[in-house]
Amino acid sequence: MDSKPPEEDEVMDQFMDKFRTQKYKGAFNEDNWEEEFEKIPMFMKKAPGEIDPEKAPELACLQSMLYDSDRSPEEQAKSYKEEGNDYFKEKDYKKAIAAYTEGIKKNVQDAELNAVLYTNRAAAHFYIDNYRSSLNDAIAARKQKPDHLKAVIRGALCFMEIKKYSDAVRWCDEGLKISPTEKKLLETRAKADKLHRAADRDARKMRQVEKKKQAEKDSLLRAIKDRGIKILEQSKKSEDEEDEDEGQTSGPLHSGLSSSENVTGAQVFLDENGRLHWPVLFFYPEHSQTDFISAFHEDSRFIDHLNEMFSQDLPPWDTDRKYSAHSLEVFFEDETSQSFYQVDPESTLLQVLQHSRFWVKAGTPSFLVFVQQSPFYKKYFSDKKLHRIC
Repeated sequence: MDSKPPEEDEVMDQFMDKFRTQKYKGAFNEDNWEEEFEKIPMFMKKAPGEIDPEKAPELACLQSMLYDSDRSPEEQAKSYKEEGNDYFKEKDYKKAIAAYTEGIKKNVQDAELNAVLYTNRAAAHFYIDNYRSSLNDAIAARKQKPDHLKAVIRGALCFMEIKKYSDAVRWCDEGLKISPTEKKLLETRAKADKLHRAADRDARKMRQVEKKKQAEKDSLLRAIKDRGIKILEQSKKSEDEEDEDEGQTSGPLHSGLSSSENVTGAQVFLDENGRLHWPVLFFYPEHSQTDFISAFHEDSRFIDHLNEMFSQDLPPWDTDRKYSAHSLEVFFEDETSQSFYQVDPESTLLQVLQHSRFWVKAGTPSFLVFVQQSPFYKKYFSDKKLHRIC
């Protein structure tokens, strides 16, 4: 066997001597070997995000090889699909969606590949609660391949999440024609059918409740109209408008009644005997106080309520003890004419509400109460139009 020339042996000896004395730059050590391995594509545990060619030239090279424009659209779409699958396995669903989207953009003629890309993207959307987007992708996948079972399953699950149970049942039935023993479809269909029946039952109950409410509302409005009681939606109208509407209900009748619930927490209602009960407000201007009667029966007299309110426990604000049932006068205001009408305490509420100048405002009849001929009473009415006894 030929031996090496002496010169080569001498050069090799010199190299080995230098190798023993100088440390290799960039070599792995106990502290950084895992970090360095992560930079090598073969040993990477996770796919990287944005690739900087200067920092990761090996990866940039691989990316160029995978998505080179010289490769066919089908090949590029498959590469994006695989990339998306890698992200999906890592549960990085947003990056998976981005990868699948790039694959879809290639507009390949392979219906199977397109169906897979759409279905995979639907799955990624599903896991970040984008149920509408997931459903749209499942529909798109089936347009590519109507019998794509995974797309059918994903669409059915999306319909369940958005509570469209009848559609979920329909998709399950279509999927079971493709695969009659598919466990996921059988389970989903059973659950969807049960929820669909429950939703239908609840909807029927709700319709019955609404129907009953509407019937009660119609009866209430008819009772008010038959009595000739006038309702104002707003607190004030012009005289021209009032003259036009006199003798009939004004504005959206029910809207005018409903507003009382916001003001007082109560609303006029019709009892089992066909009689009206009204929420009523009493104002005491001299003391800036109010009383509220939540259900003033239309056949009750004013004097009966005054006796109950001022018989034994007098209000704490009446320090002079001036307020007693027979020393009080009750008025209502006609805002359209800026006039006040005195109420006969022996009158019933219905008789007053039927007065030609009385309008129910905000669904709640209201009255002003004064101590008769008191100094405050005289001053208050000194510059106002006053009509005695209603």
